[in-house]
Amino acid sequence: MAALPSTSPLSASDAAVDAAPAFSPLYQQIKGLITRELQAGVWKPGEAIPSELDLAARFKVSQGTVRKAIDELAADNLLVRRQGKGTFVATHAEQQVQYRFLRLMPEDGVPRDMERRLIDCQRLRAPAHVARALDCRSGDAVVQMRRLLLTAGKPVVFDEIWLPGTLFKGLTAERLAEYKGPMYGMFETEFGVRMIRAEEKIRAVAADAASADMLGVPPGFPLLSVERLSFTYGDKPVELRRGLYNTEQHHYRNELN
Repeated sequence: MAALPSTSPLSASDAAVDAAPAFSPLYQQIKGLITRELQAGVWKPGEAIPSELDLAARFKVSQGTVRKAIDELAADNLLVRRQGKGTFVATHAEQQVQYRFLRLMPEDGVPRDMERRLIDCQRLRAPAHVARALDCRSGDAVVQMRRLLLTAGKPVVFDEIWLPGTLFKGLTAERLAEYKGPMYGMFETEFGVRMIRAEEKIRAVAADAASADMLGVPPGFPLLSVERLSFTYGDKPVELRRGLYNTEQHHYRNELN
């Protein structure tokens, strides 16, 4: 189990000042402090965090308060509880996490792994709309990637992905081809960038000539356009993605709470 960080213990009042307004519930303040440690890399993806008792002693709060904070972090997919083993920093390499942003489901409702086929990867100057989304300046270096997701050899998703160049120095087509795990897993292990939440805009579109060729459908074929903006800690945007989905044998599935 990972050792406690060397910083001195913080009182509940310290937590309120550092992480959240004074009127927020105490467990939310503790959640903020733990999130700050995750952002700082005190515990890496896949590593165990200290026990609830250790964290309660460190923050000078009850174990129940820590448990409630950890419950919320687990619900946010930042932490993973493992029965009899402890609580670990979530990683996109885990099966239940790696596809949580991809909501495409076969008509029979049985999720399946999809084949990834990279088309190209290049460094460019950020177009204005990409710079706005990624909170950088127009003309800054960005990485543009295009790829297909296939089921049983049939293209289902055509993705265009934009990433900040400063965070993804050294990302090349060769490096992507060599990595066999999920792409987000590569981002967190090799570039230290973890996607923790995303926003999406969805609309129906007709396939233009280029996307029709990529997806093997006739021009004008109805597609689902899913534009996703993914964020890391501190609500920093780190990925802009536009996916064109062929939903002829799939549907877009979401759970609303």
